[in-house]
Amino acid sequence: MAVKIRLKRMGAKKKPFYRIVVADSRSPRDGRFIEEIGFYNPVVEPKEIKIDDEKAIKWLGNGAKPTDTVNDLFKKNGVLEKFEEAKKA
Repeated sequence: MAVKIRLKRMGAKKKPFYRIVVADSRSPRDGRFIEEIGFYNPVVEPKEIKIDDEKAIKWLGNGAKPTDTVNDLFKKNGVLEKFEEAKKA
């Protein structure tokens, strides 16, 4: 089972709101997921991003692959740096 960390689109038409979820790669974009680890709101200024670092690092350590967009969000929030530090320790 390939596990991905990806965005789940929510919100109204023309007002997207995303949840960052861990899901099986075979499940649909807005379908079943394993765990919710944060959210991303690109509509407000400044853009609102909240990620549970501990859960994200746990899933990265278990082999979950983030999508390109989620990878960029992780870089902006410093999650990947914390993951590298945890991997070295």
